[in-house]
Amino acid sequence: MASPEPKTLLRSLFQAGLDAANPRLTLPGFLPEPGKGRTIVIGAGKAGASMAKAVEENWSGELDGLVVTRYDHDLPEGEKCRKIEVVEASHPVPDAAGREAAERILQKVQGLNEDDLVLCLISGGGSALLSLPAEGVSLEDKQAVNKMLLKSGANIGEMNTVRKHLSAIKGGQLAAAAAPARVVSLLISDVPGDDPDVIASGPTVADPTTFDDAKAVIAKYGIELPASVQAHFDKASPETPKPGDARLAGNEVHMISAPQASLEAAAKLAQENGVTPLILGDSIEGESREVAKVMAAMARQVATHGQPAPAPCVLLSGGETTVTVRGKGRGGRNAEFLLALAIELDGAADIHAIAGDTDGIDGIEDNAGAMVFPDSLARAAAKGTDAKAHLANNDAYSFFESIDDLVFTGPTLTNVNDFRAILVLPKA
Repeated sequence: MASPEPKTLLRSLFQAGLDAANPRLTLPGFLPEPGKGRTIVIGAGKAGASMAKAVEENWSGELDGLVVTRYDHDLPEGEKCRKIEVVEASHPVPDAAGREAAERILQKVQGLNEDDLVLCLISGGGSALLSLPAEGVSLEDKQAVNKMLLKSGANIGEMNTVRKHLSAIKGGQLAAAAAPARVVSLLISDVPGDDPDVIASGPTVADPTTFDDAKAVIAKYGIELPASVQAHFDKASPETPKPGDARLAGNEVHMISAPQASLEAAAKLAQENGVTPLILGDSIEGESREVAKVMAAMARQVATHGQPAPAPCVLLSGGETTVTVRGKGRGGRNAEFLLALAIELDGAADIHAIAGDTDGIDGIEDNAGAMVFPDSLARAAAKGTDAKAHLANNDAYSFFESIDDLVFTGPTLTNVNDFRAILVLPKA
């Protein structure tokens, strides 16, 4: 079989992963039966609008509700929800619109009874979007802590441990406020391990972390807390609902989309194109540039020794790497991973790669990710672009922009974390 055209195949693999995480396809099978009382739909995340639309399209009873999503992540005109209100707010740094939405969502679930149903739609990004600071903590101080966490190199679990303990709604507090109503949470996972209490900081599930855990994260990364946050952590009260809390008894959690399913969809497409897929893991973490070194070594092993599979072979992986920001450039974790990968491969023939965030936004930029080819470094050098200097300055976006190898999708209205594919073709 002839080798596939690398760029086309890699883009197709990424798209297969996105399609597998489309909530309008995955959500309907998880909808519960309507209850005797009211049905209130609430939610937060980058997939909020598409999840809400999936509910409206497949719900047989009456409902109303409110979902908050990221700016520019609502559905286009003509497709917008009619019964569920969708509002937009800021991500990854929370803003006043997110605080107002969180207040309104909290109000909607109060005063319910055991016959009522709360349908909660949660996806990645919900932690920043569902921003209701704990009593005594200002929004400005919460924003400051969030910015420091994003630059610290902390992983998503560590960041959300802190966020839960700066919030009046996260870490199971939203579900506690809805008691005694039945709460059914439908989740799209964007976190390594698919832990429900980490996704969007787990507003409807019990929180196993504590104030002491949050303080340990702050100390680990040397974050200087604003006065109001320090006072709140010193008080260490009220604690979030813990496993076994009676207010959360009987609630249900269903994972409707997750990174593994997207990797499997890409693997199936690869096989159909005569390429052997190897799924390395759906929950890989670590510094982007360090993960890149390991992935480059694996790709070379395939190319040089035909192990653990001969070319053509594609190495697939997901998860969420991190970037400790020391420079002043532009670029998210996927672009940084790819730039480090290109440097490690150093023009190795027949190795190509794509990496992107499945929400369509790499970090805070407008690209989903980028692509690497055997001639990437040479093309950049011809334009006077120094790869190592760009990596040192955390400026991967500008590097790939210079050679027109950024990947743009626009908001995908889903989010199952990072998608990486490294394609190794037979030697020419």
